[in-house]
Amino acid sequence: MNIGEAANASGVSAKMIRYYESIGLIRPALRTGSNYRVYGGDEVHLLRFVKRARTLGFSVDETAALLGLWQDKSRASAEVNKIAVNHIAALEAKIKDLQGMVKTLKHLAHCCHDNERPDCPILDDLAGEAPTLKGH
Repeated sequence: MNIGEAANASGVSAKMIRYYESIGLIRPALRTGSNYRVYGGDEVHLLRFVKRARTLGFSVDETAALLGLWQDKSRASAEVNKIAVNHIAALEAKIKDLQGMVKTLKHLAHCCHDNERPDCPILDDLAGEAPTLKGH
């Protein structure tokens, strides 16, 4: 199949397939005599693996490590688990940061008078001048 068909079958866009090939995440596809990429079932399966890893938020480097472990039948599952546990910790930290942002923005939105006056605690906070938040 060509790159468009591989993209449809895997759920990875043709642009991302080319990118993953260019950075060495996946091996470049075989080429026809007229230089068109050719993909088979194995390549589509690999692309689905990459897509799922990326959907779960693994970085390209983490995905490469997981891909290498997936292809290594003598791997220790502890190596895979370590990558997953580290990723979970990073996601939990990101969630905590996002929750803090939501809390701050809710407070700023609550402090906003939502009227025709120009003073705005949200913009003041962004500018580092949040007088309405003093004493809170």
